Amino acid sequence: MKVDTMRNVDYYVGVPLCFAVTIGKKLSALFSFRKSSAKPKNILLIELSEMGSTILADPAMRKLKQRLNANLYFAIFKKNSPSLELLGTIPKENICTIDDSGFFPLAFDALKFLFWTRKKRIDAIIDMELFSRFSALLTGLSGAKTTVGFYAFYNEGLYRGNMLTHKVAYNPHLHISKNFIALANALLSDKAELPYSKTAISDDEITLPKIAVSEPAKELMRRKISETFPAFDPGRHRIVLFNANASELLPIRRWPQEKYIALARMIIERYPKVVIVLTGGKSERAGLESIIAGVGDDRCVNFAGQTSLSDLPALYSISACMLSNDSGPPHFASVTGMPTYVFFGPETPKLYGTLGTTTPIYAGLACSPCVSASNHRKTACTDNVCLQVITPEQVFDILRPRLEELK
Repeated sequence: MKVDTMRNVDYYVGVPLCFAVTIGKKLSALFSFRKSSAKPKNILLIELSEMGSTILADPAMRKLKQRLNANLYFAIFKKNSPSLELLGTIPKENICTIDDSGFFPLAFDALKFLFWTRKKRIDAIIDMELFSRFSALLTGLSGAKTTVGFYAFYNEGLYRGNMLTHKVAYNPHLHISKNFIALANALLSDKAELPYSKTAISDDEITLPKIAVSEPAKELMRRKISETFPAFDPGRHRIVLFNANASELLPIRRWPQEKYIALARMIIERYPKVVIVLTGGKSERAGLESIIAGVGDDRCVNFAGQTSLSDLPALYSISACMLSNDSGPPHFASVTGMPTYVFFGPETPKLYGTLGTTTPIYAGLACSPCVSASNHRKTACTDNVCLQVITPEQVFDILRPRLEELK
């Protein structure tokens, strides 16, 4: 399903349904005397739409696991579910996937979700989505006794009813991973608060474990690169990754391809040991061919579609660094030691920077950032000057210290 179609369904269907379900829950509460102060045993987290957010949510998940020793479950769109396998915090059998490829598959899986939560005896839900009505409906109809999520209060925010037992104030000035920790803190709180969560969250709380990649896995990845670039010599060449893609949720996050081409030429000319490897999914391979043609050098290779998400740690562990648009791969790389350099414009690194070794590249125009939770991450802008003003020469200077190390 197209992103704008999903937004329209979320609005035109979601708003009246959220209103109706809210009224129904309030009426039901009048005849319910079920109250429990017991700690939850089966906690479901909902984060549907962004693969990178599953990495940013991991510190909150590990905190819940450590403090409550509860069973953790996760609901996510089917196409994004592989991102949960990178760190393995959630067992595969505890993941509920929802097919968003069309309206009817979405509706069918939503209905199936409501039976699944009852079968798993989910007693607490944390809705990590930023003001999505769809996730609010899943939360409100799940049957869980405790429901935690972001609530607008008197701030800007999208209406999604009143179905939360623990209403958390979303802080647009706080990194999203700390906002996720605030959701976890609300569930852990021993007293009622309005709003949740009146807690301090330190940088130490949003660290990620690192993945250990075996030598055989690294060697297999080197052989894959050799199949694409037969002249590849692991003893001589150094790999620099370019992720020139961004999800269809926000394609305006892309740095222009002609600038990637100009930068690649600079790097190849000045650093003869560097091989530039373009990454992405199978569907993105054709779109990257224009970069390959524009660079016109066999040391710039199209590797899109050659790896699964589970292969990425091996690729990152043998690479010197990655230059990327603001998207999932920099977050996936944060579980390794590889440095990343990430373009920002429509969004800000203060909220969505990775938790790894990263350098944001951000012009900071007066109009930037232009997408937020309160506008459903939809912008009127069709001309991303915030990224266009960043020149290949500027990026080259930012990358230069790392490239010099490769000599």
